[in-house]
Amino acid sequence: MTAKSQKFPLYDHPAQMEPLLPGEHRLGPLLERAHDLQRAADRLAGFAQPGSLAGLRTLLRAMNSYYSNKIEGQHTLPLDIERALRNDYSSDQDRAHRQLLAVAHMATEEQLESRWKRWSMSDVWSAQMVCDIHQDLFARLPHDDALLPGVLRDREVAVGVHAAPAHGAIPAMLDRWAGFYRSVRRGELQLVAAAAAHHRLGWIHPFRDGNGRVMRLHTHLVMGKLGLTNGLWSPLRGFARTRDNYFALLARAGEPRAGDLDGRGNLSEQALVDWIAYVLDLCIDQIGFMGRMLRLEEMKDRIAACLHFEQEVVRQGVRTEALRALHYLFAFQGELERSDFKALLGLGDRLATAQVSALLRRGLVVAYSPYGKVRFGVPQHALRFYFPNLWPEAEAESS
Repeated sequence: MTAKSQKFPLYDHPAQMEPLLPGEHRLGPLLERAHDLQRAADRLAGFAQPGSLAGLRTLLRAMNSYYSNKIEGQHTLPLDIERALRNDYSSDQDRAHRQLLAVAHMATEEQLESRWKRWSMSDVWSAQMVCDIHQDLFARLPHDDALLPGVLRDREVAVGVHAAPAHGAIPAMLDRWAGFYRSVRRGELQLVAAAAAHHRLGWIHPFRDGNGRVMRLHTHLVMGKLGLTNGLWSPLRGFARTRDNYFALLARAGEPRAGDLDGRGNLSEQALVDWIAYVLDLCIDQIGFMGRMLRLEEMKDRIAACLHFEQEVVRQGVRTEALRALHYLFAFQGELERSDFKALLGLGDRLATAQVSALLRRGLVVAYSPYGKVRFGVPQHALRFYFPNLWPEAEAESS
């Protein structure tokens, strides 16, 4: 909403968003949490061959888009996202708009993931990057005069009880935000800074609309650039599944300092500490959950359950004999020449060819050309077998 009726001065100077990090005396427990987060992320990265998880990454982007819509109160059914990816949009205008938002989010997330290795930290921590994310996301949607892609806010607004800073101060505040966080030394403190920066970017509220989506995509970018996610997890799932707490802690971290014992900046240091602790704990929880999902022996049993269901219930040509080849593809190889995959099936050439066709048709393996290598696939209908409770809403629709 607009802030025309504001009866107290708007924030108009970068110093007013201090502290950007908690003081040294408050960092100890946060750095310990950040250390645990880094170790957990390193362990998760070694769970499977990178190529074997391409299908999972595609599904995770769909899940992230679903949860980002849900956080914003623009709920999109997982089945609607799946249909939108096939260019099948609802005739209902509002429903179609939410589908478009979900697909745009997926495309922007994929764009960020494809580039984060070659971007420098100065690129990642820049006002231009924030604007570019907004531009990339919202330029994918039909034109809206109220939402100009990549254009900084040109009016005063309030978000709940928070009166966003004066629009004329936004460039200076973004420069301060970027300059400070890019200068944080490497290591655990960078993870603490990533959590703090998520809040402070929202506090600046640089755009008329779409700030929450940009905040979360930027945090996804930072986590990826720091080598934490490897495309296997994202804090977005955790934010959505703790939505009330997410918004409550965001709001509290933007409140004024509560007396002389609450730091030396304009905003509450204790509330910022609480926010950062929440983010770090949430990330550790998400990594732990995904680690449990990717345990190889358990994954073999889940693939077996999926194949049994396919053979006995779906009956579209998939056979339980595909277990050894699929598990090998997931656990050890990442991708295989089609002839090698067929050999692992042990079915003879004619039956093996038919089996590969059935697996491709059901999305249980994927290929990028008619005769190219095959990779492990994670279609939405297999989600409840492969990764139970990862995306319960999608499991319910595909059951």
